[in-house]
Amino acid sequence: MLHPFFSLSFLSLLFSTTIADDSIAMSKLATALDLSVPKSWATDNNAEYCNWNGVRCDASNRVVEIMLSNENLYGTLPSELSTLSHLQILYLQQNHLSGPLLSLANLSLLQELRLEDNSFSFIPQGFFQGLTSLTDFRISQNTNLDPWTIPVHFAESGSLIIFEATQANIEGTIPDMFASLPGLQNLDLAYNNLTGTLPASFANSAIQNLRLNYQQMGLSGTIDVLSSMTRLNQVWLMGNQFTGSIPDFSKCEFLFDLQLRENKFTGIVPASLITLPRLLNVSLSNNKLQGPVPKFPSHISLHSDANNFCVATPGVPCNPQVKTMLEIAGAVGYQEILSDSWRGNDPCSNWEFVTCEEQNISTINFGKQHFSGTISPAFVNLTALTNLYLNDNNLTGSIPDSLTKLTQLKVLDVSNNNLYGKIPAFSSSVKLIARPGNPSLGIDTGSGGNSTRKGSRGNWGPRNPSLGIDTGSGGNSTGKGSRGNWVLPSVISGAFIAVISFIAFGLLVLFKYNGVSRKVNHQENMTAQAKQKNCHVIGGHADFSMQLIRQVTDNFSENNILGKGGFGVVYKGELHEGTKIAVKRMKAPTMANTKGMNEFQAEIAVLSKVRHRHLVSLLGYCVHGIEGFLVYEYMPRGTLAQHLFEWRERGYPPLTWKQRVSIALDVARGVEYLHSLAQQSLSFIHRDLKPSNILLGDDMRAKVSDFGLVKNASDGKNSLETRVAGTFGYLAPEYAKTGKVTRKVDVYAFGAILMEMITGRKAIDDTMEEEGWMHMHLVTWFREVLINKENISNAIDQAINPDEETLGSICVVAELAGHCTTPNRDQRPDMGHAVYVLAPLVEPWKPASQEEEDQHTFEVPQCIS
Repeated sequence: MLHPFFSLSFLSLLFSTTIADDSIAMSKLATALDLSVPKSWATDNNAEYCNWNGVRCDASNRVVEIMLSNENLYGTLPSELSTLSHLQILYLQQNHLSGPLLSLANLSLLQELRLEDNSFSFIPQGFFQGLTSLTDFRISQNTNLDPWTIPVHFAESGSLIIFEATQANIEGTIPDMFASLPGLQNLDLAYNNLTGTLPASFANSAIQNLRLNYQQMGLSGTIDVLSSMTRLNQVWLMGNQFTGSIPDFSKCEFLFDLQLRENKFTGIVPASLITLPRLLNVSLSNNKLQGPVPKFPSHISLHSDANNFCVATPGVPCNPQVKTMLEIAGAVGYQEILSDSWRGNDPCSNWEFVTCEEQNISTINFGKQHFSGTISPAFVNLTALTNLYLNDNNLTGSIPDSLTKLTQLKVLDVSNNNLYGKIPAFSSSVKLIARPGNPSLGIDTGSGGNSTRKGSRGNWGPRNPSLGIDTGSGGNSTGKGSRGNWVLPSVISGAFIAVISFIAFGLLVLFKYNGVSRKVNHQENMTAQAKQKNCHVIGGHADFSMQLIRQVTDNFSENNILGKGGFGVVYKGELHEGTKIAVKRMKAPTMANTKGMNEFQAEIAVLSKVRHRHLVSLLGYCVHGIEGFLVYEYMPRGTLAQHLFEWRERGYPPLTWKQRVSIALDVARGVEYLHSLAQQSLSFIHRDLKPSNILLGDDMRAKVSDFGLVKNASDGKNSLETRVAGTFGYLAPEYAKTGKVTRKVDVYAFGAILMEMITGRKAIDDTMEEEGWMHMHLVTWFREVLINKENISNAIDQAINPDEETLGSICVVAELAGHCTTPNRDQRPDMGHAVYVLAPLVEPWKPASQEEEDQHTFEVPQCIS
């Protein structure tokens, strides 16, 4: 049914006196939007469309601007929209528009097209053709779109500055078209299904903000092209399948935010990254990085957990043999298999492809691994090396002369590669195998012949029995200094091999028997020790006992109580060397029932497997009789709940907005890690997120605690059926009704916590009981507030007292909170999106000059337009 002000007769009257070629298109637009058109469009019966709010025309009554953002519009777009040939700006973002997008090919003057946060269903072929003036195109948060690819003809928009299409269902590869987009500064294609590699035309582009994070299948290949993108400010590539080493960013002097977590990067973090002048945030977590943990300046926020670093302490160098092995790995491109199998700081501790004698590397076998790259000269540092097998790979380059200095070397097999150049003069004691393969190896480019150096065995190999042998006399003799090519008669060799095989078998049986025996004895000893002590240390912390726990808590004195709950009591303690701890003493009745024991074991299971700067660390645990004890790091500033709801009683200063949003970001990062980053094969759902489970350190940085209700979600199921647990007020509706738990349960609880931070009210506020249920239940009440954003300022905790800039930040967080608490779980974002929204609010980039400020600014949305 049409709005009464937009009946056909009225529209005919409206346009009859106007000489305007755009009347039909605007009439169709008003009709298509039906009852949801802005009321201002129908306030004056004599008004022409050029006078409608949100519409601007030029002197000839041609429409040049339509600005209808956040007008709660429904409906579809009419095909006549493409006839508005003078249109320069079309803003339709943050509405509920649906249906297909129709081709805008005729709009050659269109400069800004904003369609984000709608429900469009389809992008037609040729949609972008002819948009030669387009500078700003945004279509993010259109999750109902049919899958579409970025067309190559998008490059016709050569003036493009902003291209944002987060969560827009894009698939396929990123077209190699950026040489045709010289002015592009912001490219945001996060949360889609892009695959393939980064396009080569990224090189030397003007892109400043590059966000390609969390593709469904994942982009792949290396990111070397980024090293030549000198104008980069922000790079978000997390949640993909990128491989190879981190490139040299030394030319990217404006880079302040580098997010590379949850990929497959290998190799050593380049020193040039540490010295970038504007760098503020670096996230390298959950990759396969090697070498020492980088030590960044204190002003840089670094996340580098869950990698394969040789040692845990930043700035501490690796063992010399490990350093050499990483140089060798670098020459073959830091292969993923080498990172996965080369962990820790001792190459003689079960490293694959490596054999040691007396803690020195004696054999390296890279045979048949399909490695590319070169032979590293760093092999010379392994002075005890006796056998080096590099055969059947794709190695190029020459054999380094430095290998001749390996005095213990006996076998060097480089056959079946693509090596070239001269053969170094190895000692006669070295068996060099260079054939088959390597057709250019040993060629003297001066004489054109195949020659071997005096003293070398030449190019020996299984298919070239005479290669390198001096046969001048016609006999099977060896050249000067050569070991010759000996062959045993078949009968003798068969008997000899049989004897050797028998001896080897006997030694193998003896070795395995002794090894198993030692292992059994070791396990029995460990079991005996565990039975005696019943206390366990996690993460390399100093040993402790039940007696020590009693001592440092003053026998669980009431003066040391930090908090009480249904689980028991938490006590403060201090170890002899000054380390403060928190001891959770599980009540005997709690431990005596299955539920209590399950929660105790769940906490241990999670925190003994994960480490993150925003998850509280478990140092150890004890079982003493029917009591359980969990020992944590001490968080001196207590809980977020105390600072939000009890600050007056405790004499705390109220939390500033800056502190609140920083805490929110810390929590989001910790939960994001639990959901999708924890040791790759593990993924957890917390199920009990609330302010009393968020602990604060001296610097007011937050850590998530209390993992007794955690569920493992790594089995790939969409949801897990379980008993409902958690705290009323933070329970997602679908979980409370069905008991089916997904990661979106934690997202809902996080949204409720954001609302508490904004309002200073509890999720269930008993003081509002007389006002009715809706006012008691914060999420329900606050979602009503969000319907009209003008009400947000009245809902803000009075202790914040926001200025205009702070109010803008609060509005962003309020919108995120509403998104997180959407009743439909499928419409809630993941925690990665929460980090994406909060990070710029906490750590904005600050330009060095006014000129840069004009070029690089963050847009802070306002509550009231």
